[in-house]
Amino acid sequence: MADPFLRQRVLPGFGDEGQEALRGAHVAIVGMGGLGCPAAQYLATAGVGSLTLIDSDRVATSNLHRQILFGPEDVGRRKAEAAADALRRVAPWCATTIACERLTQDSGALLDAADLVVDGTDTWTSRRAVAAAARERSVPVVWGAVHGWYGQVTVFGGAVALHDVYPHDEVGELDRCEGQGVVGAVCGQIGTAMASRALAVLLGHDAGEGRLDHLDGRTGRWREIRVRSRARTHA
Repeated sequence: MADPFLRQRVLPGFGDEGQEALRGAHVAIVGMGGLGCPAAQYLATAGVGSLTLIDSDRVATSNLHRQILFGPEDVGRRKAEAAADALRRVAPWCATTIACERLTQDSGALLDAADLVVDGTDTWTSRRAVAAAARERSVPVVWGAVHGWYGQVTVFGGAVALHDVYPHDEVGELDRCEGQGVVGAVCGQIGTAMASRALAVLLGHDAGEGRLDHLDGRTGRWREIRVRSRARTHA
């Protein structure tokens, strides 16, 4: 088979060494929804060697406009299982492991093998659980969120944590997609941005830690917000 990674191997700062780094990498993706699906697809097709897909939900018809690994035939299936099947079709070189459960305070061991975590969850309870489990294992997190027409993406690598951006005592649960709506294309933009940040981390490039990028999907404008560490006791 011809080299599927030829077009990225020729990039400065990538090359054979970068491709080998991706082949040896293990990424855990928590939440196989509107963000996790595009992130997983682009990481797998880029040549990441191993993915762990973590999600307790099943595919619903209302997911299909934004969760691009699923089709009507997948409705009712476990998201992690359906996503793994889709990834095997487009990236057979990527080994996928699935966990059809929610990552909680008690199941942080799901991240034990990961070099990097991609957090595509959609509740603050889940986001905090991911942040705590990753911090305990000194694993960087690529984090994203979408609300309606707006999205955000950043990297938490140790210098800055989730609590620095969204302190526990200053944020509550927002409505989920079924309550307030979401634009599928914005999920795609944020999910692919998360994949790009993840590749930068795995390749040892500047992935933008300390910078929160905010997207207005209506205008297509990105705004950069600098964030810094604060005294904290939580993730």
